[in-house]
Amino acid sequence: MSTGFFKDIQKAKYEGTSSSNPLSFQHYDKDEVVMGKRLEDHLRFAVAYWHSFAWPGGDPFGGQTFERPWFGDTMDLAKLKADVAFEMFDILDAPYFCFHDADVRPEGDSFAENTRNLEEIVDYFAEKMETSKTKLLWGTANLFSHRRYMSGAATNPDPEVFAFAAATVKTCMDATHKLGGENYVLWGGREGYETLLNTDMGRELDNMGRFLSMVVEYKHKIGFKGTILVEPKPQEPSKHQYDFDAATCFGFLQKYGLENEVKLNLEQGHAILAGHSFEHELATAAALGVLGSIDMNRNDYQSGWDTDQFPNSVPEVALTYYHILKDGGFTTGGTNFDAKLRRQSLDPVDLIAAHIGGMDVCARGLKAAAAMIEDGGLEDALNERYAGWDQPFGGDLLGSNLEDIASQVAREEINPAPKSGRQEILENYVNRFV
Repeated sequence: MSTGFFKDIQKAKYEGTSSSNPLSFQHYDKDEVVMGKRLEDHLRFAVAYWHSFAWPGGDPFGGQTFERPWFGDTMDLAKLKADVAFEMFDILDAPYFCFHDADVRPEGDSFAENTRNLEEIVDYFAEKMETSKTKLLWGTANLFSHRRYMSGAATNPDPEVFAFAAATVKTCMDATHKLGGENYVLWGGREGYETLLNTDMGRELDNMGRFLSMVVEYKHKIGFKGTILVEPKPQEPSKHQYDFDAATCFGFLQKYGLENEVKLNLEQGHAILAGHSFEHELATAAALGVLGSIDMNRNDYQSGWDTDQFPNSVPEVALTYYHILKDGGFTTGGTNFDAKLRRQSLDPVDLIAAHIGGMDVCARGLKAAAAMIEDGGLEDALNERYAGWDQPFGGDLLGSNLEDIASQVAREEINPAPKSGRQEILENYVNRFV
């Protein structure tokens, strides 16, 4: 039975670029085959429960602008929210969704009440998923919004908060496992510090390492076959967060012996806050063997915070999927729209149109990325630039030592001339495809 929230909005269909229907796909034909795989299977789109259904439309300077019939702290309203969510999944033909525990259940007065509420809504999800194509890409625990987490969760100076957080993660892992989730994500929104004056960084990092180790141990105990993912973010809300960027997270995983157990869930907006491009973070994770999944969005480049807007830049998105495809494509990961409406976009139709637009942009980007890979121009340029390392001279260098190299340079009078990096030519090459 329809909730009536989306009224007469019909299921979105692919109509091609000749269509002027704002609620149709112009570029995302889920069955189109690219590089031997359907677009739906490449992109693995997911709807983010928190931004689409739990976010009230506030910003740092103003409160709620959205009025949703499911806003409130009762199980009946939580189930209405689920009904609306699955209606939207059906309209979009979305293959996946993602959630935090706090998005889907009312906040209780105790851990036991939180757990009962979560288990009840998970059972409700399970019933709805029996008749829906939409599966769970990943689940996670919100360990940052409640005031108990104001000084962190795994890194909190109070061991009781650490214990409450650990117990909460267990329940969320159980929920994710029960619903057939393909990953479990940990984002340390407040795992960091506001001042070093009251922070024991070494202790906090060790506690966070042990916390993540317990997550991995429990994954194997319950037979969860999905991937454990950590999501980097440099700041906001903390002054400095320990999961700053992809390289920092990998160093952390190595220190605690988790680099073969945990991969990264990377977000475009977080990359920008770290002073990077999204392609930098993806290339870093791919080079280190920890690229797992992505949160797709964009920041407003005139604002100083993580604005979580829907993607609309095909050139940026094309380079995103270029690195993903070069890494072999997603396995358990996917494209989660960690994106929200602007607080002035009040209507249900805005929610549908935003996702359709984002899916179209991603489809265009992936097809452009695939075309670049199949053309081979960027790969040819890389091979040419690094060709010397495949010759005997370059290969021998890596097995040599400083004294022998110095003797060879002097003996052979090696005096290299600079070679062009041809950046503008390569940028022009990319523009041919986007």
